[in-house]
Amino acid sequence: MFQTLKRELLAGITVSVVALPLALAFGMQATGNSDGAIIGLYGAIITGFFAALFGGTKGQVTGPTGPITIIFTGIVATQGLEYAFIAAFMGGLFQIVFGVLKAGNYLKFIPLPVVSGFMNGIAIIIIMGQLQYVTGSFLVVLLTIVFMLVAMRWIKIIPPSLMALILGTVAVILLEKVVPAVHFTMPFINDFIFFDTAERIGEIPKGLPQLHLPIADLSVIIQLIPAALSIAVLGSIDSLLTSVVMDNMTGTKHKSNKELIGQGIGNTIAGLFGAMPGAGATVRSVVNLRSGGQTALSAMVHSLALLLFMLVFGPLAEEIPLAVLAGILIMTGITMFDYNSFKLLKSEPRSDAAVMIATMVLTVAIDLMVAVGVGVLLSAIIFMKIMSEEGFKITSRQENDVRVYILEGPLFFGAVELITQTITGDYSPRIAIDLRKVTVIDASGALILLQLYEYLRERNQELYLFGAEPNVESTLHRMKVCEKIGRNGCYPPQGYSNYSLENGADQTVS
Repeated sequence: MFQTLKRELLAGITVSVVALPLALAFGMQATGNSDGAIIGLYGAIITGFFAALFGGTKGQVTGPTGPITIIFTGIVATQGLEYAFIAAFMGGLFQIVFGVLKAGNYLKFIPLPVVSGFMNGIAIIIIMGQLQYVTGSFLVVLLTIVFMLVAMRWIKIIPPSLMALILGTVAVILLEKVVPAVHFTMPFINDFIFFDTAERIGEIPKGLPQLHLPIADLSVIIQLIPAALSIAVLGSIDSLLTSVVMDNMTGTKHKSNKELIGQGIGNTIAGLFGAMPGAGATVRSVVNLRSGGQTALSAMVHSLALLLFMLVFGPLAEEIPLAVLAGILIMTGITMFDYNSFKLLKSEPRSDAAVMIATMVLTVAIDLMVAVGVGVLLSAIIFMKIMSEEGFKITSRQENDVRVYILEGPLFFGAVELITQTITGDYSPRIAIDLRKVTVIDASGALILLQLYEYLRERNQELYLFGAEPNVESTLHRMKVCEKIGRNGCYPPQGYSNYSLENGADQTVS
């Protein structure tokens, strides 16, 4: 028991070291100034604690992430910071509703090209958001990136982002003392090279976050619904993707709907206390797991460690240059980019690459929610096309004076054209459709069978249906197909005694 507790405590402290610079950097990204660093830290503390306490994924660490930061940044830019907190509160409520309605069973089916596309788009947006610091304090940003690369390659004890944060801050302090008298004749070069605008985070509050009651009239609440849904949907997707990663590493099974409720509670409380919303963070969760964290306790300890840092070591954090955080964010964006996704450009089908690129471009150019919505819609259309062309087959054989067509696979609206063209082109006096290999049927599939019957009857041809499995047969009965066809209705295989169906060579219909 003591060893388990010790392991969880050490893991929580370790992951807090990783989370600290990212929380500060994401907070700064959201507001565009040094004031945001504290709301990012508040967000990591609050969402990390309550999502772990009420969530459904063992060892998962929650806090500000790339997708959530980009959404929150857009809300702050268009609605203001106070309304952004209200949107976070509402987004948390939506997530709770998602969990209660068991939407977690469906959110995890987001296609991989869509996920890769919006993650790549987010990475690009994060990098683009730091360009002001690149042009204003190029040397500091460059040194921070170099420190992070060195730490990633050769230093395993200290997290790269923390190493870059410490060394970058020290470098700025030393450079300010060593080279203050070095100036070029062109002011632009001074700013570009020597960080004349090396702004600091500034004062960090020493106390606990204060309660902000979400006060807004009905029109404002209605106006914030799309923003809140963006936080809820993308936060849920982000969290459940991390949950899947954790499952693969631990061999366990997360509870997706409970996780959504936990995430919703965390974001609701974050909105009430003026903090950034969060989501399950993959890197921090993996670090927690590899450090020995296996339960919610380590994730909760991570939040308490961040709170202790804010209360005790806040004055040290006040000296962190924003350009250093910008360098950390740029490297975060670079490492977030899914380079493997570009292998899709050379793969077949090319449709996956098209979905990925469309999602990425729409994420950067328009909006995350639009990008995900369009990406999912494109994936669904492509899937239906593939299923209609490859997932559904028709073969035929001749049985005495009956032409038997064997349908195989899902009989849905995507297969309607193939069935219609094939059977209406057959002028055999008697046609039978074998449904034994039909796995599922939708309303369009059922209706086309009835339409074929009526069409063939006008041509003085007979159509028989037989062999439907119970789930398919129940749909046919609900659609009144068997009843309307009448005596030629849905025969079971053993009941279709007029013709021998065990002999004859199948011919694939293309």
